[in-house]
Amino acid sequence: MVSRFQRIVGFDRSMALASSALTALVPLALLGSTLLTRTGHQDLADRIIHRYGLSGGGADAVKELFSPGADTRLGILGTVFLMISLLSFTRATQRLFEQTWELKPLSMRNTLNGLRWVLGLSLYLGLSGWLQVLLEDGRLGLAATLCEAPLTAVFLVASGRVLSAYRIAWRDLVPFGVVGAVLAALYSVGAGVYLPHLFDSYATRYGAVGAVFAMISALFGVMLVLVGSAALGREVRDELDRIGRGQRPADDEVRRQWAEVVGQMRLRWHSAREQLSSRHDPP
Repeated sequence: MVSRFQRIVGFDRSMALASSALTALVPLALLGSTLLTRTGHQDLADRIIHRYGLSGGGADAVKELFSPGADTRLGILGTVFLMISLLSFTRATQRLFEQTWELKPLSMRNTLNGLRWVLGLSLYLGLSGWLQVLLEDGRLGLAATLCEAPLTAVFLVASGRVLSAYRIAWRDLVPFGVVGAVLAALYSVGAGVYLPHLFDSYATRYGAVGAVFAMISALFGVMLVLVGSAALGREVRDELDRIGRGQRPADDEVRRQWAEVVGQMRLRWHSAREQLSSRHDPP
């Protein structure tokens, strides 16, 4: 799993996905907040503040960022920017599946499926928010998180199918969906504890911009869960296939793979130390 995570450049992939998600989901969230306000429901800013128990600078920053104005309209350029951001996010997520399952990249040829996935993502986020409101039980949201886990598993499996242009079979994606749902639930509980401190700390230092910094940090955690789940899910599926064929790994295979991973990590560590020491050396 560690070797596959390194092959798909897991940390860099997670940061790229988090950055892409920020530019795509924030405008989408503002539109959703506007619709909620106009239909008489609590807007997105109030829901985030209530969900994570924010107060002080953190609550003010979220209010300033997510509360819709009196006249929130996208216009033509705004609509074009939103569509480009959403499609860029779908292609970044698509590349995750293509690299993890070693598929030929489709790039923009999969745009129609990308739009379908955006609709599914909007539905998933809406249902998740509805569960949080319906089953509200404190900052951790344990009841809502448990009920949300099966929905997350189904969404992840469907995401792999749609964004891979149906080249990955359902059964090959099930381990990814299960692992992702479990890790996402654990992350959600942890976020309920840590995010209030993160928002308050950044907002106190940087104001409304601090909420953006906190969001990119939270999104990085979400995408790290997604990328790690994809790598682990692929390994689990391959192992189940080997077991089904009656194949057993050689006695020293696990030890050999671990030694290879440790060797790569040591090489990167020594390279980083050399680069750092060269920067500090006097000219």
